[in-house]
Amino acid sequence: MPRATTGTVHHKRREKILKDVKGFYGARKNLWRTAKDARRKKLQNSYKDRRRKKRDFRALWIMRINAAARLYGISYSRLIDGMKKANILIDRKMLAEIAVSDTNAFKAIVEKVTNKAA
Repeated sequence: MPRATTGTVHHKRREKILKDVKGFYGARKNLWRTAKDARRKKLQNSYKDRRRKKRDFRALWIMRINAAARLYGISYSRLIDGMKKANILIDRKMLAEIAVSDTNAFKAIVEKVTNKAA
């Protein structure tokens, strides 16, 4: 007996996958086999990128802190080391936000670090 490919369950599964790849480019959005592969790849990438996002944001925060710190004549590594020695417990996310939005507070942190080091 041949395998049925026109049943309700099969049709719903196809529709679900084709709905998932709506908006993809070219054949990836409407050809069944290509759409299946595109969806599988999409799910792999979304899993991988949820982890990568954490790395990317940390790198962004470090770049922002470094840029702001160099305006006050100190490097990122010396700033972080000085903060540890001065027992200033601010994580990189908050420090980057302070550097961008409140330059006076960031300048005070840098001054405290440089005074502690001197």
